[in-house]
Amino acid sequence: MRIGYTLMTEQAGPRELVEHAALAEGAGFDFEVMSDHYSPWLDEQGHAPYAWSVLGAVSQATERVELMTYVTCPTVRYHPAVVAQKAATVQLLSGNRFTLGLGAGENLNEHVVGRGWPPVNVRHELLREAVEIISLLFDGGYVNYSGEHFRVDSAKLWDLPEQRVPIAVAVSGNQSVRTFAPLADAMVSTEAEPALCREWDVFQGGGGSSRKIGQLPVCWDTDRDRAVERAHEQFRWFAGGWKVNSELPGTAGFAGATRFVRPEDVAEQIPCGPEVGPIVEAAAKFRDAGFTDLALVQIGGDHQREFLDFAKGKLLPALR
Repeated sequence: MRIGYTLMTEQAGPRELVEHAALAEGAGFDFEVMSDHYSPWLDEQGHAPYAWSVLGAVSQATERVELMTYVTCPTVRYHPAVVAQKAATVQLLSGNRFTLGLGAGENLNEHVVGRGWPPVNVRHELLREAVEIISLLFDGGYVNYSGEHFRVDSAKLWDLPEQRVPIAVAVSGNQSVRTFAPLADAMVSTEAEPALCREWDVFQGGGGSSRKIGQLPVCWDTDRDRAVERAHEQFRWFAGGWKVNSELPGTAGFAGATRFVRPEDVAEQIPCGPEVGPIVEAAAKFRDAGFTDLALVQIGGDHQREFLDFAKGKLLPALR
């Protein structure tokens, strides 16, 4: 399993993220993923720079690591034709190191353009049409598209990379797997569920060879109590699960929804403290489920340098 690093835009500013990207490459991570948010989950996180500008800078600050959005919603805040243009540009800038990760989005980020937040079945319809449009544009030439939700009028990517941008789609259950496995190159999920991987392989028809990319939050610190406190402060939103997290519109909602989440509740879900073992144990669940890639999230924007030193010296060798 390939081990990646998460550039979490909700917890660090743009210059810091570029610095962390270069340090993570030097530490030996295989790939780097970046969240694409308009807002942090909680006020305590405190950041939300524009991911695509940061990706452009990261493409120039790194040389080897693969890059990826984890994930972009191409349906409300962005039109899919524009997402295709952005992805093609990053592929060119990075020298064919980019994967476009797509998902159905969260109200937290998409409501800002004032178009409302549709129910989940409509969000999947929107995402399906968006993936179709982006794929057509990646094929080259002029694209006209008339769907139930989107129209495209004579669009063309004028700067198209020689190597097609791979598309990965976030899934959470059988319905989304059935819909997107035939349309995408890779799977994204934050749940270490073997059934997702098995069903993805069946509906993609690729014999199990496609990438399946997971994500694991950790809170490394030399002091475990301090790590648990920081994880609770900045990552207690994680306890709600995606069915809740996709619906709340702002940081106040997440603060209210998680006011009864205790530090020990967070520590049960997220490896906290200085030890390698709990992180390896949590990562093994993704390996055993069938994931090929796993991106780690170090909680706390001001605690990346020491984590990356730890990863280089102890964590990555242990995981491998």
